[in-house]
Amino acid sequence: MSRTLSWECVDGNEAAASVAHRLSDVCALYPITPASPMGELADQWSDHGRTNIWGEVPDIIQLQSEAGAIGTLHGAVQAGALATTFTSSQGLLLMLPNLFKIAGELTPAVLHVAARAIATHALSIFGDHSDVMAARATGWGMLASNNVQEAHDIAAIAHASALSSRLPFIHFFDGFRTSHEVNRIRPLSDDDLRELVDADAVMAQRARAMTPARPVLRGTAQNPDVFFQSREAANPYYAAAPEVVAATMDRFAELTGRRYGLVEYHGPADADRVIVAMGSGIATLKTTADALNEAGERVGVLTVRLYRPFPAAALAAALPDTVRAVAVLDRVKEPGAPAEPLHLDVVTALADYADNPPKVIGGRYGLGSKEFAPRDAAAVFAELAKLRDGESVKRRFTVGITDDVTNLSLPTDPGFTVSTKAVEAVFYGLGSDGTVGANKNSVKLIGQNTDLYAQGYFVYDSKKSGSTTISHLRFGPDPIDAPYLIEAADFVAVHQFGLLAKLPVLDIARPGATVLLAAPYSGAELWNHLPPAVQRASQEQKLRVQVIDAGAVAKEAGLGGRINTVMQACFFALADVLPVDQALTLIKESAKKTYAKRGERVLRANVDAIDAALAALTELAIPADAPVDPTPTAGKAPAAAPTDIAGTIRALIAGEGESLPVSAFPAGGTFPTGTAAWEKRGLADQLPVWEPASCIDCGKCTLACPHAAIRMKAYDPALPEPEGFLSKATMGRDFPPGTRLTIQVSPDDCTGCAICVSVCPPSCLTMVPADEARESERAGFNHFLTIPERDRTSVRTNTVKGSQLLQPLFEFSGACSGCGETPYLKLLSQLLGDRMIVANATGCSSIYGGNLPTTPWTVDPNGRGPTWNNSLFEDNAEFGLGLEIGSTE
Repeated sequence: MSRTLSWECVDGNEAAASVAHRLSDVCALYPITPASPMGELADQWSDHGRTNIWGEVPDIIQLQSEAGAIGTLHGAVQAGALATTFTSSQGLLLMLPNLFKIAGELTPAVLHVAARAIATHALSIFGDHSDVMAARATGWGMLASNNVQEAHDIAAIAHASALSSRLPFIHFFDGFRTSHEVNRIRPLSDDDLRELVDADAVMAQRARAMTPARPVLRGTAQNPDVFFQSREAANPYYAAAPEVVAATMDRFAELTGRRYGLVEYHGPADADRVIVAMGSGIATLKTTADALNEAGERVGVLTVRLYRPFPAAALAAALPDTVRAVAVLDRVKEPGAPAEPLHLDVVTALADYADNPPKVIGGRYGLGSKEFAPRDAAAVFAELAKLRDGESVKRRFTVGITDDVTNLSLPTDPGFTVSTKAVEAVFYGLGSDGTVGANKNSVKLIGQNTDLYAQGYFVYDSKKSGSTTISHLRFGPDPIDAPYLIEAADFVAVHQFGLLAKLPVLDIARPGATVLLAAPYSGAELWNHLPPAVQRASQEQKLRVQVIDAGAVAKEAGLGGRINTVMQACFFALADVLPVDQALTLIKESAKKTYAKRGERVLRANVDAIDAALAALTELAIPADAPVDPTPTAGKAPAAAPTDIAGTIRALIAGEGESLPVSAFPAGGTFPTGTAAWEKRGLADQLPVWEPASCIDCGKCTLACPHAAIRMKAYDPALPEPEGFLSKATMGRDFPPGTRLTIQVSPDDCTGCAICVSVCPPSCLTMVPADEARESERAGFNHFLTIPERDRTSVRTNTVKGSQLLQPLFEFSGACSGCGETPYLKLLSQLLGDRMIVANATGCSSIYGGNLPTTPWTVDPNGRGPTWNNSLFEDNAEFGLGLEIGSTE
């Protein structure tokens, strides 16, 4: 009988880490996105004294690299401890040598992997199975979870199976799609875990500990006479492992009522077509199969849960005898292979164990977190229908993209959707504005305080601050296992008014949807400030548009620019998920938990903002005589390649990357520099305006600017100046008398961090509302760009002023507003940029410096500038050394 706890709302990382922490003595860590939260939580829990199921606080240790983390884990398990770690992507690859060792020594351990793409032509921090597939030859058992509940449950099964089988296990789930999805789960109690884990197996691991009391020799060097035989000696353990895992799953079902299998078939007993896959795409496939079966088709889905040791006989037995066509979907690309890994395993299993094997084709999907929607699953089932009927098919295919180079992609029906009872809500915000945090909180409030199921998934740009975030929330009476994005929302919130002009944010609203806009206008005056496309959508879709000057409410309450609490209160008032009074009470209780440690002032400011939010809501008034703009609504770019790489980059800036075809991208991943200047994000609410009369020419404002958005130039007084352009005579002896000097901000690139104002000795810069200064400063900056750049031999580069008169060859980066790193890179580019070769270490510098679609590294008027490349995190010094000794410059 289960003793599981009540419902909790957590993300996949927390679901897995909760089990791992309670079943470990040692957690050896090194952070890597998107697995970092697992280690951070384990560290936090131990720091707060939370114990494992044996009453001991696990030892948490962070090492210098993933190689150090797995080396420490290797030592811990050889000393008889129960140990775990958490990793992704390159982190897992750096562990491979020790993984072979740990498995070869038949030592239980568990790695929890938020599966993520491996860097190839480019870095991707997003999800696919590249990393775990690279580890499939190490000898570790491998178990896959498909959703947040399974990340919790299969974590426990992995730990228990490792102890009972003596094989180490990798437990993996899809990075971001599962690791960062918030959903409602039934957590396992400590008693559940104690009953699941074999106490004798725990004691056996302890007994194998290396100790002077029982000295042994392990890790020998072997000669050709015995190595082969010794390698084969472990075969019985691998042969027995599937039965051990199956027995553990049966025991888990007895304890919790939740049943898992090595492989699991979903569909009718007489299916003629089946898709085989692993990971979060399974739910999409099942939902699609159910919709097709209701329409009269006979299709099924086969989930592979135990990937290593591969359960070949179980897989063949699970397929209905009626199946005539099978497609295997892999979330990985193995260049040069005849098929992807799971595809090859399935073909081998059917050849060995099926009496009349069906025809098998295979394809790739979802690389780098590419969306895998029901229409994509339906396209694969449609291709299988052709295979079943003996028609010509693509035996190797891709789905979810348009491949106009090798023509491997399957066509999809954009009109194919599946129905849902859930309320679907989408929120647009900017990185670091609190939107995502507020939405995670909303999901937890609903999931833990109502009978509704709740799901939250958050689409991030790999840039951290100032880039668009899109939160997809679902609430409904039935369990929600929908690992794909919302395409027709009942509720749309836009937390940053500037996004209305940049993105087709209302295209996602279904007819009659409620829209919440944060805008510096009332509902009565907003209409004339809306872009034509937004006006048209409001009329044609009959949208109910509510408006709030959230910035003013937040500022009045003492929250500065943090509008997340204000917008959260408005969401609950409009979305009809909870009674408003109950929702506001829950939000305030949550605020107390979140902000109490930051002091009474911060807590009171949040409570005041919640109280003031609803009173500030007004409804958009559409004038009776408002014309409908005939311009067609901006849609996604057509599936055709831009004519050049500049066209590709501009399409990416416009948010149209999802629909770009393969031919739009350069093989090998080489892109031009100087593209951040095209982006013009316009993030600043306030801009610095220069007062020439009090300026002392010190250059500190431009030196400190993290984004090179405020510049200084000295120039010949004969150069014409447009009316209103601000300048002054230079001071000192650096230039001939009468030489003019100007300091100018780029209003569309400034982030409004005000660092320039804070470092200005004479206070000649003043922050003013962006709406008041943007047009004049834009005209000023356009003229500023026509002023010739200084020859670097004409200034003293050993002074602040002299250095700041040189063109920065690092400009308008996507770094966080007020970043402390980028001013140094900008200065370096001013001094040495025309001679720089940059060896970059993976981290923030690769996101603000080399993240598509734009890069701040740029060129001087002669076309010279920094050239940039990135290898890994750990090998940066060696990579740079290689560039230096190999350079022909």
